[in-house]
Amino acid sequence: MSHLHPPSLAELGWDASFASAFAPFADDYVPARVTRVDRGGADMLGADGPLRASLGRDVLAALATHRTAAPTVGDWVALRHWPDDRTTIEAVLTRRTCVVRDSADTTSNAQALAANVDLVVVVEHLDPEPDIGRIERLLVLAWGSGARPLVLLTKVDLVPDPDGMLAEVAAAAPGVEVVAVSATTGEGIDVVRSHLAPGRTLVLLGPSGAGKSTLINVLAGEQVMATGRTRAVDGKGRHITTHRELVVLPGTGVVLDTPGLRAVGLVADEEAVASAFPEIQELAEFCRFRDCAHETEPGCAVLAAVDEGELDERRLASWRKLGREAAFHARRADARLRAQEVAVWKQRHMELRRHYKNNRGKNSPGVR
Repeated sequence: MSHLHPPSLAELGWDASFASAFAPFADDYVPARVTRVDRGGADMLGADGPLRASLGRDVLAALATHRTAAPTVGDWVALRHWPDDRTTIEAVLTRRTCVVRDSADTTSNAQALAANVDLVVVVEHLDPEPDIGRIERLLVLAWGSGARPLVLLTKVDLVPDPDGMLAEVAAAAPGVEVVAVSATTGEGIDVVRSHLAPGRTLVLLGPSGAGKSTLINVLAGEQVMATGRTRAVDGKGRHITTHRELVVLPGTGVVLDTPGLRAVGLVADEEAVASAFPEIQELAEFCRFRDCAHETEPGCAVLAAVDEGELDERRLASWRKLGREAAFHARRADARLRAQEVAVWKQRHMELRRHYKNNRGKNSPGVR
């Protein structure tokens, strides 16, 4: 990051709500915002500039219970400075919003990608053709985060029919602003800038080669992020961005850059899926049965809309798929929590048995 002076807490997004959440720590700790996380700890920005910290005991304990408790980019934290020049993260303030995806393994441990964002920007390239299913999936994540979504279609200068492609994507993103942009010609950049404001935070999500880092450089007016070439055959880019990073755009806001997402495991509830497919939700109100699954039920308004050409069958198939994934994750998470509760109970039971075994007879009459 390039700055003439360290940004103030307000420029980083600090406000009265975060100040209130920090109040219990104010006597002994200082606030800071996480800019990057790695295995050794985290980089952050505070009132006095850049800081480096490791995880404190309470944070490590919380992390052992759930992976999303770990500090992530965008988090506000309470730091403690020790006499030996160590700095530790003693608490993560309650997140206002959080973009979370499922882990790629079978642990059912979700991963927090970005915290305290105001706008989730789904970035997809127009060259090659955009992946509509991926856009829908990322929009479900965006709605589930608690933040507002925005779709940016990059490389508009490389396609012959951008308006037609824009219309196709807009049909898959009802209620969401869809903007075509070009880092080369500058088209659409002013629209993106209109969403920036001091203290406001945007996060960019999308595949490698979509132009996320290039877009940040254009917004910053200088080279603040490394970029790489994409393969002409499939548009895939090298993973130049290998970690999530917070970038301050002096006087205009904060942007969180993320690596290209190879896989996006879904962590969402029914409400998030419904928000990404509002037309299906509206049609469902007219189904004969309140618990209609929109499969084969008689009087299903959703199936009727497909038959009449009012609803794209691909949209219904995508809604079903993402709904199943969201439900599967919820079941897996519940199973993991139950397993954790059983493990805690077993540990306490073993400790209690050891206690009685070690103290057996010590308090009996006649024992000296």
